[in-house]
Amino acid sequence: MATRTVTRAGPAAPETVWERYARPALWSRWAPHIRRVETEAGRIAPGVCGRVFSYAGVRVRFTVEQVDEEQRRWTWRVGLGPLVLRLCHEVTAAPGGGSGTRLTVSGPLPVVVLYRPVAAWALGRLVAEGR
Repeated sequence: MATRTVTRAGPAAPETVWERYARPALWSRWAPHIRRVETEAGRIAPGVCGRVFSYAGVRVRFTVEQVDEEQRRWTWRVGLGPLVLRLCHEVTAAPGGGSGTRLTVSGPLPVVVLYRPVAAWALGRLVAEGR
């Protein structure tokens, strides 16, 4: 198992960034690797599950493990067959305005390393204005 962290900061307000995380229907607007999300839930909460569809034709199942709305933190588990990643997200207010986001990914080293640049790109879009 390996763990890597990615951080990004941008002009979007922390409340806006949190809402982009909290509503799975919005994920494809800022995450360029996500084509669509299937879930019964309109908002993340512990136990919420579903599937994420990528543009590469990959479908992964997910389960939200923890959500702290007040602290703007959440953790989910994403799996494809025997490959499982745990992703821990956090949104903070940036000094001087805007927001920061932090993602810690844990899983098999090759998958974590390959996912890191994709995650960095997505997080940059997450904290941008107008997504």
